[in-house]
Amino acid sequence: MIHQLIFAHPKPGMNEPEFQDYWVNVHAVKYASKITQIKKYLIDTRIPFGPEPEDPRFSGVAEIWLNNEKEQLESLQSDAFLQGARLDEPHWAAFWRTVVLDTDTHVLLEGAPRSRDEQGIKLFAMVKRKAGLPLKTFRRYSLDIHGSLDLKLPGLKRYYQCHARDGLYAMGEPLLDMVAMLWFDSTDALQAALNSPENAASAADLENFIEMKYAYTFVTQEHWVIGPEARA
Repeated sequence: MIHQLIFAHPKPGMNEPEFQDYWVNVHAVKYASKITQIKKYLIDTRIPFGPEPEDPRFSGVAEIWLNNEKEQLESLQSDAFLQGARLDEPHWAAFWRTVVLDTDTHVLLEGAPRSRDEQGIKLFAMVKRKAGLPLKTFRRYSLDIHGSLDLKLPGLKRYYQCHARDGLYAMGEPLLDMVAMLWFDSTDALQAALNSPENAASAADLENFIEMKYAYTFVTQEHWVIGPEARA
């Protein structure tokens, strides 16, 4: 299954709360959810954590699951997309700042069954592999070596690594190679994890396989639109 991540930013003149409200309660419900090829649909809205940037790079992420490339193409050719979701995008999103990444998701820690009512927060970490590092080596290191370090973080409830799909490299070098998702019960639990010696070991390892200057993290809350069970 394709796990597509869409990182988005508010259009000029729209503040972050307005942007997030429109995305979750208007665009997702009225337009995007009508695309029948989408099997699951989740919106993650950015929440404050730590020093607040004046202009956050992204204010949220859409997570979309599709069965395969054929159905993905059908979705992009559908009236629900062309005459609905696509036409609505300029009403709320700065589309020129949007980043889209098709991924294969690796579950390193499944945690409790997913729930629409699940509380807690999720940390996104967007990374690009170190210059000169072969993609195969990067993936193996990220999953086996670095992943084992992250799994030791206190309070970690669920952990996914979403790696860019092979097909993206046939068209060039994608902006990102991997997005990690780490779930915690609260921002306090996340802060405790970040202050831990286990995180110090994980952070020290990053320079072994990623370009630190391109790394970007932010914290979100989840809003299920379709799911967590896939629709027929």
